[in-house]
Amino acid sequence: MSRTTTRRRTERQAAPPLCAYRLMWMLVMFDLPVTTEDDRKAANDFRHDLLDFGFERCQFSVYLRFCEGREQADTWTRRVQAVLPSGGKVYCLYFTDKQYSGIIRFERRKRQKPLKNPDQFQLF
Repeated sequence: MSRTTTRRRTERQAAPPLCAYRLMWMLVMFDLPVTTEDDRKAANDFRHDLLDFGFERCQFSVYLRFCEGREQADTWTRRVQAVLPSGGKVYCLYFTDKQYSGIIRFERRKRQKPLKNPDQFQLF
């Protein structure tokens, strides 16, 4: 096998094509205590951290973020873990872009059009 052939195979393996089965969504759901002033501050700080990480608020305690794949979702999970408040429960769920495209949503008892998936990644 020539060097060129080996290099081409390595490049293809390093950058698999993007598809709806590889692209992921990460959902963070939480139930945090808010009985004391310190609890409320910790819960609000956690919400702000999620927004700073690029998560989008779906509901008051449910946040969603688009990821390139499972590896990136794992990275975001570690970042979420690093800012967890001391009390309460936090759940991280993952699902593929293909599964996300099948979500049915209702607002005010009316069925809404499916949410548009991102067309491209943001680079910064």
